[in-house]
Amino acid sequence: MSFSGEQYPGVHIPPSETEGFRLNHTMLRIKDPEASLGFYTRVFGMRVLRRLDFEAMQFSLYFLARPEAGESVPDDASERTVWTFNQRGVLELTHNWGTESQEGRIYHDGNAEPQGFGHICFSVPDLAAAETWFDANDVEFVKRSDQGKLKDVIFIKDVDGYWIEVVQAGRLGSLGD
Repeated sequence: MSFSGEQYPGVHIPPSETEGFRLNHTMLRIKDPEASLGFYTRVFGMRVLRRLDFEAMQFSLYFLARPEAGESVPDDASERTVWTFNQRGVLELTHNWGTESQEGRIYHDGNAEPQGFGHICFSVPDLAAAETWFDANDVEFVKRSDQGKLKDVIFIKDVDGYWIEVVQAGRLGSLGD
């Protein structure tokens, strides 16, 4: 039997026309590419798959992910662009040129009022080791794994103040009601 999804009011059976649709990436606006790229590549081990510059509109896009060990990534830039837009779990960092010279955090994190966007999430193999790694890298915590009502979940902030949830999947089996 194949899984057809949990059913709630408003849920529809996926129309056949949507076959093959998949979520490719989530975009965050960043102030300073050097700081943000440093954070995501150092703290989360992500790799920059592709950078696209749009000079006429004065912005750059950086696509980051964690390719699987042994996964073949095209060397040719055009082929790698197509490959990138065919992946799952990609983080797009958008840099509007000139923002790096502005003072302080310049983008709304979605968690302050008025609330909107909340967070992105990384799954890690060992939550305690990840928490120790974040401490060693001076990462800003919102919530540690032993704090609050929701145990075994960490929330940290990236350099732009965006919240990142960090979980160990095996610890979440009894999550919720």
